[in-house]
Order: sequence, then structure tokens, then C-alpha cells
Amino acid sequence: MKDGQKTLYSAVQPTNNLTIGNYIGAIKNWVSLQDDYNCYFAIANMHAITVRQNPAELRQKTLSLLALYIACGVDPEKCVLYVQSHVPEHAELCWVLNTFTYVGEMERMTQFKDKSARHADNINMGLMDYPVLMAADILLYQADIVPVGLDQRQHLEISRDIAQRFNNVYTPTFTVPEGLYMKVGAKINDLLNPDKKMSKSAENPNGSIFLSDDKDTVIRKFKRAVTDSGSEIKYDPENKPGVSNLLSIYSVFTGKTVAEAEKDFTGKGYGDFKLAVGEAVADKLVPLQAEQAKLLADKEYLNGVLLSGAETAHKTAARTLSKVYKKIGFYQI
Repeated sequence: MKDGQKTLYSAVQPTNNLTIGNYIGAIKNWVSLQDDYNCYFAIANMHAITVRQNPAELRQKTLSLLALYIACGVDPEKCVLYVQSHVPEHAELCWVLNTFTYVGEMERMTQFKDKSARHADNINMGLMDYPVLMAADILLYQADIVPVGLDQRQHLEISRDIAQRFNNVYTPTFTVPEGLYMKVGAKINDLLNPDKKMSKSAENPNGSIFLSDDKDTVIRKFKRAVTDSGSEIKYDPENKPGVSNLLSIYSVFTGKTVAEAEKDFTGKGYGDFKLAVGEAVADKLVPLQAEQAKLLADKEYLNGVLLSGAETAHKTAARTLSKVYKKIGFYQI
């Protein structure tokens, strides 16, 4: 790890197929951040099982997600890449932090309400406790910075509350993390319902662009994307949510500013606009998919990355947990 740099933590669940929203909101940003911070990037398989998973698929998607991280440019030589369940301190710290978290706080969490509605047959304690495990993830590594989408603000705030609560009861133990909110593309919305976030578990998959979609599929989905009344291609999220969403996507995948993107489509119609956005996305996804497939063919290399990552993560996590156990009075040998 690099001396003198702040620590950054982030994680993604290995469930369903990741969308370009996951790529833009998380993984793409990691690549630009990895030189400036000591980065811990996890595959959050413990969070994943709050919803029932097929065991074989979960194992396969764990390795596939690691390959995707690296294919996108996340460098195992610069970052700590690991699987959450390979570092048992996550679960151990979560238990301690549960005693500093109130039931009412968990019941008010938006994600708990949403997932309870979608999975009414499996409203388990893990689903409610999800934010506490997330707090443990972050606090274990004394993370200064957590890159978050706007929809994750509530989870970061509860992590900060728990850290401050523990620090106030005992002496300062945890770094209280700050959120890093990306401005453009921080929230990528559904192509068919631009008032809702693009989701990898959406009921209608045509509203989401998955990182595994081939070029024809990408183009077809963008051609069907919802636009707005009028014909002007202008960034105005309140009055033109569909067009604004597409401009955000185009901006990120071309490296242009939103203002530059608007100029590209001056005088153009919605049909040309949607086709251009689709082609810009597909041009990035095709080589990414090829590199991911190449990496997945070398399982020995990927396992080596995970072993090394787990060892490094464990060393940091164990130091934090030992400090916590000492503070709360657990007898240690």
C-alpha cells in the first residue's frame, strides 16, 4: 500500500448481470481513483445471500466479477482485490456493530423497504442487517473515502453514525468515512422508465444495458429508449429526464462533457441521437467483454489475485478488529 495516501473502500455484489449503471457508478470510477488512494475493492458475496442465490451461479459470478474488475482496468498491483467471505473479520465486526445500531434505524432504510416489498417471502434478518455489514466493510479498513451513488447516501450516513457512536462510547477507534459523489453519471436511469435507477434486477430487462449484452442488443435497446416531448437534445433532468439520461451515458462513454455532448447533437433528431449513444456504449463493451473472457480462461491467475488480496485485507482487518475487541473488553490470547 502507498504511504501518505488516504484509504478508499468500495464493493459490488456478484449477483445478476452488471449494468452500465454499475460500471459508470462504481467500477469505471475505481480505475481513475486507484492511483490516488489506497484502494480496497471487494466482491460482496456476503451481502448477496440476503436474497436466495443459486450456489453454483454465485461461485461462477464471483470469479466473473473479478475478471470484469481487471478487464475494466482495476489493477491488482495497485489495489487490494478480494472476496468478502475470505476475510472473516467482516462478519465478526458486524456482530459488534449490531450492538451500536438501533432497530428503528434499520426499519427506516429505503433499501430494506424496497427489497422487503420485492421479496415478501424472504424478509430475513440479513436483509435488515445489510447496512450494518456494510458499515463493518468500510470501518474495518479505516476508510477515509467511500465512492457512492446518490442512492447509497443513506447507507454511508448510517456507517458514519455507527462509527461516531462507537468512538463516543470508547476512545476514537474508527475513521469516520466521507462520501465521494461523482457528478456526471452518478445515477444512470432505466431506458424505458427514466425516473427510476437502471437496475440489474429490473422486471423489464430492456430498460437496462448489461455489460454482457452484445452490440446488436445494445443498439436495439437504445433505439427503444424513452425520450421526451419536444425535439431539443438538452440536459434538463427535471423536464427532459429521458434525454438527460442518454446524454449522461453518452458523456461517460465518450469522455466528453455534457455540454460537448449537447453540441454533438445540435439539429439532430432523437433517432440519430439514440443510435449514436448505443454505438458509443457498444464500442466500449465489445473489447471489455473480450478481455474478461481471456481472463476467465486463466483461473490460476485469478485465484492468485484473490489469495493475495485476502491476505492483505486480512492483515488490515485483523488490526482493526483486535483494537475493537480490546476496547469493548473481550479477553484475547
